[in-house]
Amino acid sequence: MTKPLFTNDAVVLGILLAILSFVFLTGRSESPFWKKFYKYVPTLLLCYFIPSIFNSLGIFSGESSRLYFVASRYLLPTSLVLLTISIDLPSIIKLGPKALVMFFTGTAGIIIGGPLAIMVVSVFAPDIVGGAGPEAVWRGLTTVAGSWIGGGANQAAMKEIFNVGDGLFSAMIAVDVIVANIWMAFLLYGAGIHKQIDKKLQADTSAISELKEKIEAYRSQIMRIPDLTDTIKLMSVGFGVTALAHFGSDLIAPWIAVNAPGLEKFSLTSGFFWLIVISTTIALGLSFTRARELEGIGASRYGSVFLYVLVATIGMKMDLMAIFENPGLFLVGLIWMSIHAILLIGVAKLIKAPFFFMAVGSQANVGGAASAPIVASAFHPSLAPVGVLLAVLGYAVGTYGAWFCGMLMQVISH
Repeated sequence: MTKPLFTNDAVVLGILLAILSFVFLTGRSESPFWKKFYKYVPTLLLCYFIPSIFNSLGIFSGESSRLYFVASRYLLPTSLVLLTISIDLPSIIKLGPKALVMFFTGTAGIIIGGPLAIMVVSVFAPDIVGGAGPEAVWRGLTTVAGSWIGGGANQAAMKEIFNVGDGLFSAMIAVDVIVANIWMAFLLYGAGIHKQIDKKLQADTSAISELKEKIEAYRSQIMRIPDLTDTIKLMSVGFGVTALAHFGSDLIAPWIAVNAPGLEKFSLTSGFFWLIVISTTIALGLSFTRARELEGIGASRYGSVFLYVLVATIGMKMDLMAIFENPGLFLVGLIWMSIHAILLIGVAKLIKAPFFFMAVGSQANVGGAASAPIVASAFHPSLAPVGVLLAVLGYAVGTYGAWFCGMLMQVISH
């Protein structure tokens, strides 16, 4: 791989923030061109897609940069705290069971999608899904299933369980990242036109609208112009809870790894899992206290800033050129994701579920805790915790779902 133009992360961060600034400034522009452009293209999608183009052109490298690690470990938990602190948990529970139905439909779509994709491709190009031993393609695809139902920890578990060769594993990571990111782009686009989609699905969105209105009304009651002390107080709560979550995660994950290694299949030995769970749990607890009033000095606004920086760092990990290195495997991945999408759309239409539940249910599986809140907040910043709660569920069922999917793919491949 050729050396990127910029390797200093301070420079790369400056470029990413310049991209975010460009997108937001043009998004607010009164120019007829930009107004028409943003009518069809959501700002969040661009914040995600432009860094991927820069990465593909070799301007910077998402692979060698540490920015995603910093954003996902420090800014993501802080963002979740600031977005969750003003949440109305009883109202979220009132959203009803459709969110869970769509989540498990997404899981089922991944489990049956893998074997069906292998079956379809084997009809016209059996060599793409062949291979033997640790390099057998079906083995590699189990790691994709692990990532798409749970996350990185579940993916690593599948690599060990099914004895996946290192060469094949690196090709599968490219399939996982690019196909998942293309799908996320579709979901972000859909979030921008969700009203039209909900109309077609004949979905009842009243509970979601009610929640948004309630939060807006609460916000307007407590809103004031923050001074420096307010902002520092806000940051100390956000980063303070993140510090507690890191402290707890550093104690709990290694302890479970030593004393109950069997719990690895639930992602309970993953530090990142505990980081997200602890920070979200503390923030949910604080939402029942006066800490809720931090929303009045812009808690969710700062939370959204951190989330957008994370979006840009996720975008810079996608190398669009990798598709041309192994197009056959990407074809399997795209067919697989299409089956997942078709099943979600079918069930959403059947139970008249809003597009919000479909998008977040899918992303809680495919993207996990790093990107499910991004998709949820594309509908409204206050809905980000719905994405997190479902993503945590994804980590819990990820290893079982992926193992079952792996068994089905093994049967199909023999």
